[in-house]
Amino acid sequence: MNKAMIAMSGGVDSSVAALLTLQQGMEAVGATMRLLDGCGENDIHDAESVCRRLGIEHRVFDMRGEFDREVMRRFADAYLGGETPNPCIICNRFIKFGSLLDRATESEFDHIVTGHYASVRYDAGSGRWHLVKAADHAKDQTYFLYMLSQEQLSRILFPVGELTKPEVRELAESNGFVTSRKHDSQDICFVPDGDYVGFLKGYRGLDFPAGDFLDLSGNVIGRHSGAVRYTIGQRKGLGMGFNKPMYVCRKDMAANTVTLGGNDDLFSRRVIVRNINMMAVSRIDGPVRAAAKIRYSQGEAPATLIQTGEDELTIEFDTPQRAVAPGQAAVCYDGDCVICGGRIVRGEN
Repeated sequence: MNKAMIAMSGGVDSSVAALLTLQQGMEAVGATMRLLDGCGENDIHDAESVCRRLGIEHRVFDMRGEFDREVMRRFADAYLGGETPNPCIICNRFIKFGSLLDRATESEFDHIVTGHYASVRYDAGSGRWHLVKAADHAKDQTYFLYMLSQEQLSRILFPVGELTKPEVRELAESNGFVTSRKHDSQDICFVPDGDYVGFLKGYRGLDFPAGDFLDLSGNVIGRHSGAVRYTIGQRKGLGMGFNKPMYVCRKDMAANTVTLGGNDDLFSRRVIVRNINMMAVSRIDGPVRAAAKIRYSQGEAPATLIQTGEDELTIEFDTPQRAVAPGQAAVCYDGDCVICGGRIVRGEN
């Protein structure tokens, strides 16, 4: 009998993932990660309640040290370096499918199960595990999972990937789970109010001095309240008015300058990506047609992929993309299958 450790977040998706795992005849335990001081206790209790209802053991792992080191510290370093990091991707890589998978292996579990909306399939032709979009494309989370290795994919189960969100909630309600009507989490868990600058001040004890707004020619056109406060593509909240709409085009953290331009100046045809992870293929030989996205909230756009180094990929879009943000992920697809992904370094015209 296969043994599975189920990552129980205290939400509806992982609750139903646990139910479906047991229905497949697996021996299972639920596992919840304690990631922050004084936070998440209600989620732990909800996960315990679901496990009790299912008749399985519930374990709680203290991962506060790992979460601080691998997620919060990396997030802060990237943000202070002028990037726009995605902490959910970092957490998936180092915590959920890193530290938690290590604990599952130590306890001789065959699989780790989560409530992500995605699917994993083995392709006999290529001999590789493929990450595939969820049946519910509106909830698909493959963008956040592009960094998984072949070894990790071979050990992961995503039971809710074949269901829609309404079907998941219906199963939770019919089985009496306390999580059935629980709202999905929308915020970064360690920045619940969305105030990244406030988090960075408290976490690193830093102040962020004012600096210069520049135009695209390098001329000073105003003063800003600290480069860290601005994101690529931002128009509102610049703190001063101009005689035409102005948008954040670039940031130089070392010089503490923010470069502004017009909306047309935000578009890039090429996106340079590093820290790439190959999924459906081991490498890209020659130009490959694909669909790619440079942020989770947007759809994919037609593009050509060119591997320009062992750890570098150039994505040439058919149509220029707006507000390419260094530090975000670019993920490339062949239909519903993830080809590869990586960290955006810059956009080019």
